[in-house]
Amino acid sequence: MEFLESILVTPFIEIWESPYYFIELVLVGLSTGVLYSLVALGFVLIFKASGMFNFAQGAMVLFAALTLVGLMEHGLPLWAALILSVATMVGLAFLVERFMLRHLVNQEGLILFMATIGLNFILEGTGQLMWGSDVKRLEIGIPDQPFDILGGKILLNTFDVTAAVIGALLVISLAVFFQKTPMGRALRAVADDHQAALSVGIPLKTIWIAVWTIAGIVALVAGIVWGAKSGVQFSLSLIALKALPVLILGGFTSVPGAIVGGLIIGVGEKVAEGFWGPALGGAIENWFAYMLALAFLVFRPQGLFGEKIIERV
Repeated sequence: MEFLESILVTPFIEIWESPYYFIELVLVGLSTGVLYSLVALGFVLIFKASGMFNFAQGAMVLFAALTLVGLMEHGLPLWAALILSVATMVGLAFLVERFMLRHLVNQEGLILFMATIGLNFILEGTGQLMWGSDVKRLEIGIPDQPFDILGGKILLNTFDVTAAVIGALLVISLAVFFQKTPMGRALRAVADDHQAALSVGIPLKTIWIAVWTIAGIVALVAGIVWGAKSGVQFSLSLIALKALPVLILGGFTSVPGAIVGGLIIGVGEKVAEGFWGPALGGAIENWFAYMLALAFLVFRPQGLFGEKIIERV
């Protein structure tokens, strides 16, 4: 009885009695959720354009961050290393289209998925071969120090807030790109129907290169932020696992879903850890997202913004 009370009653009493702490957790969760959304967007973009679940998205985050920090270690300034890293991800998009996608047109989803698993190992191996496997420190000039608001009642971190702003600007830019530009409309047309897009003259080759380029740039930004926060190391590729619950919540085909899903996961795990963690032994952040995703799979498998699949037999 006491255990149930500590789970069902006590946390809500604490939230009522500690509103500023609750607001602080929500703000920290939002900043983390934006970063989750960035990684999830890479998955959504590629899945919408080619029907391919890109298992290599986490490796792309790692590879992009390794390239940037490796170039900086060789004496290049940040701006030059950033330009070359973007060029590298663009080159990767061309290589993926030429040597993988072009040969897998109209193949089964499982074959496409296995191809991205192979790409994952190629990127990880290439990154290790080029830049080594040691943990690398990435300095991008953003201060990592706390600051308070409301007279010290809410404490935030400068780096987290700056990273959230950068992520939000990128997300907004992508939204505008998809809605307002000819290339964005072409991408949405391909996502809706490949054959119809081909019939009106939209070249799939160009679309695939554009999508993988955008996904690569998104991976680079995510790699910079996470790498500057915790160091550029091979565990960075596991960040893709955090994006899976985001995709399940938002829907694999929805850009707004990736954004909303990331924010829900970010806020949910921080608030759960802060108020339910003591009753459940802590470390809720490690499994909260997956339990929430499991609940969605049971009750709404298509996600909040995904299209409901109706099969006629």
